Amino acid sequence: MNRKKILILPFLFSLLLSFFPVVSFANDQSLVYIIPIKNTVEKGLSEFIDRGIKTAEEKKADVIIFDMDTPGGAVDAAAAIGKTISETKIKTVTYINQDAISAGSYIALNTNMIYMDEGGRFGAAGIIDGQGNTAGEKAQSYWLSAMRGAAEKGGKDPRYAMAMADKSIAIPELGDDENEFLTLTAAESLHVEYSNGTVSNLDELLGELGMENAKVERMDESFADKVARFVTNPLIIPILLSIGSLGLIFELFSPGFGVPGFVGISSLLLFFYGHLVSGLAGYETIILFAVGILLVLLEFFIVGGIAGTLGIVAIIGSIFLAGGNAYHIAISICIAIAVSIIATILLVKVFGRKMKFFKKIVLRDSTSTEEGYVSNKTRNDLVGKTGITMTALRPSGTVVIGDERIDVVSEGNFIGKDVKVKIVKAEGSRIVVREFTDIDLHKEEN
Repeated sequence: MNRKKILILPFLFSLLLSFFPVVSFANDQSLVYIIPIKNTVEKGLSEFIDRGIKTAEEKKADVIIFDMDTPGGAVDAAAAIGKTISETKIKTVTYINQDAISAGSYIALNTNMIYMDEGGRFGAAGIIDGQGNTAGEKAQSYWLSAMRGAAEKGGKDPRYAMAMADKSIAIPELGDDENEFLTLTAAESLHVEYSNGTVSNLDELLGELGMENAKVERMDESFADKVARFVTNPLIIPILLSIGSLGLIFELFSPGFGVPGFVGISSLLLFFYGHLVSGLAGYETIILFAVGILLVLLEFFIVGGIAGTLGIVAIIGSIFLAGGNAYHIAISICIAIAVSIIATILLVKVFGRKMKFFKKIVLRDSTSTEEGYVSNKTRNDLVGKTGITMTALRPSGTVVIGDERIDVVSEGNFIGKDVKVKIVKAEGSRIVVREFTDIDLHKEEN
């Protein structure tokens, strides 16, 4: 009997547990978050990476892998990206899946670990201006110290990072001569301990990190991200602003509102949209731009030039605020203005075009005599007639011609009262007389 009770106890215990909610303890699977760094480095990419890192932190990722293949780009964007990466507490790894050139090399140096593809290239980080020349001393000094600092922070020999950014620093043991920026292969990077290993793909990299069983999530660029990155490219900004200004200029020479105006406004809106998505501009910049446009239009109806001047200042100010980099925006605006001036001169001088827009708000019709308009009745019929001064002319006064009193002026001299005068000129309401002399009397008698 006791034995049967003992056998029943486990059954009763299991039945009792079935009435309680089931509590399961899930396996704490590691999470790897992959953020791509592709194509040119610009402000749009900076915002994309910042958003990606925040998402990885919210999801409590264990590792962030930056899948990199970039020819470089803007220094300020690279500096912002490097700062964002260095501030996160999540382990960061760069996978150089082909190229980490220029700004890309700086970004890679700010991560905790670097792995390279077998054909990867790492370096050539000199600053080059828009004409392909090495940048000025101040910019070069800043970038050199940034590269050195990033290497030292990662426990790497800073000589190689500095040789990537300065042609004058040679690394003979790697075959790097003066007048060349250092570029490391995968094998060389591993040899100088700039790389933690060489892998063929992401799966092999996950194995090297001990994350082969981890959950992998990838942050892909949306269409808006791609547009933002394209629009914020320093080479695209002056093109957009030039197209925008050209479209508006051509619209002023066209009747009504057509394709040029649509293209011009679309280009400017695309500029603001890209900078808004990339986080460089806020809605206040768009509001400022709209206010500027309204003030310029208001200038056509209010004289003085104040509204137009304020409008132009507001438009240029909104573009500066949206652009972020004042130097690049200043150059872009100057290019757009130069293109607009040249286009206007060509349209007016070469093609003989006239601004159709101003015909609606500027009075161009004249009320000439040839058109049948007269402001006063002209008394040409009085010329040659004679009369007697009713008042002295000093030089104006009144003359009686027949039964008509007429206000007249002398040719400048004084003429007394009751003196015979002759009408010599009639200009509208101005009747000019001359005193009747003996010579005139003699001619009249003959």
